[in-house]
Amino acid sequence: MSNEQNDDRVELVTIDVTDVNNSKQLHSLLKKKLDFPHFYGMNWDAFWDAITGLVEMPKKLIFIGWQNVERTIPDDAVLMKNLLNKLNEKHPSLACKVEYN
Repeated sequence: MSNEQNDDRVELVTIDVTDVNNSKQLHSLLKKKLDFPHFYGMNWDAFWDAITGLVEMPKKLIFIGWQNVERTIPDDAVLMKNLLNKLNEKHPSLACKVEYN
């Protein structure tokens, strides 16, 4: 059954984070590109809730300009990577292959 659901997911979402300078910009971009609901809380707890139950993650997610995020908001970069890894470990049926370019 879960394989059928996975077949309906979007294949690829690419997010260009080259111009992201702060956490608010990153969350706004995630909300827009991943179709998070209007009530998305713009924080990492809300991100976890969104990716584990509010939206279907794509099969593959590519971040363009990731080094910018690591340089400008390193704590957020680590938190987001950890949450995406946790998603793949704890919820294999929701797993999303992520590339940080």
